[in-house]
Amino acid sequence: MSGMPPSSCTLQYLSSHEVEPALRFEAWRERAHQWVEMLPLAPGANLDAELRVLRDATGSFGTMRSSAYAMRSTSRHRARAPDVVILSLMQAGQLLREDAAPGERRHLTAGALGLYDPTTMGVYRWSHNSREAFLALPRCEALAALGRDPGRLPIGLERCPLAPALASQYSHLAMLMRRPQSLDNDEFANLLQNTRALALLLLRNLGRRQRDAGAFDDEPDLNVGRRVAALRFMEREAHRHDLDVAAIARGADCSRTRLYAAFQERQETVMGALREIRLQRAKGLIQQNARLHVGALAWRCGFADPSSFSKLFRARFGLLPSQWHQRVWADSET
Repeated sequence: MSGMPPSSCTLQYLSSHEVEPALRFEAWRERAHQWVEMLPLAPGANLDAELRVLRDATGSFGTMRSSAYAMRSTSRHRARAPDVVILSLMQAGQLLREDAAPGERRHLTAGALGLYDPTTMGVYRWSHNSREAFLALPRCEALAALGRDPGRLPIGLERCPLAPALASQYSHLAMLMRRPQSLDNDEFANLLQNTRALALLLLRNLGRRQRDAGAFDDEPDLNVGRRVAALRFMEREAHRHDLDVAAIARGADCSRTRLYAAFQERQETVMGALREIRLQRAKGLIQQNARLHVGALAWRCGFADPSSFSKLFRARFGLLPSQWHQRVWADSET
């Protein structure tokens, strides 16, 4: 599909069975998920996972099979994540997106395509025996093809006429990666290049169809950009106790009125989004630290009053911070 010569590529294979069961979780977290944080497994569960990744100088394509587990993107991992978006195909099982925004799909089943931003905080849970194929695209290329910042926009890839062709290409490349002796390096490089070209063609087609339908009028597009800029600013500055709507609007380079409109379009509020970021950060810190001081945790996450923080945490997650800490670390010791 492209006249450019293929670049050299490498094929990496990882398996949880390369290490003994007691060490699998830590080894998989370190080797397979540098961009995100793996959450503790259910009590008594053993990790069973395989990951194959084909990489070249421009990006990567991967295929993963796993038992049930969950991961989440956090502000702590954002610095490690490259500036890419992920175009993913569920091949088997189910993916649950716990933090899906209003209008976004929470459950993805076999055959579903989705576009994700690894720098946006979120929790993702895979069912047992799930399989996924995914392509990492440079954000600038995806933006140019789609005509806007992809972000976490629910773009309905399954409605695009090129989606079946891309899903077939994903499945074919994933199958060949399980038989690496079947192709040489140049052939794999050509397939990776063509897969990327087809994915960008799909995004261009989708962007054109939505613009023709009037779905990409200027103000909603600006609102998406304002909301994305505001969320990134809030994730970076969530620890600040003086963070208010005026400061967030300055950080997003817009007026308060336009900032309110950007979140209202998604049936959200600005301070509600900030509260969610802070609470998710607090939950993540609880899961990372064996010791808990509620007052210090509240202050670190932008809450000046530990009592109010505890009430908000319980309202959001069903348990007080101390109870959540006890449950997480009791599970990790079993």
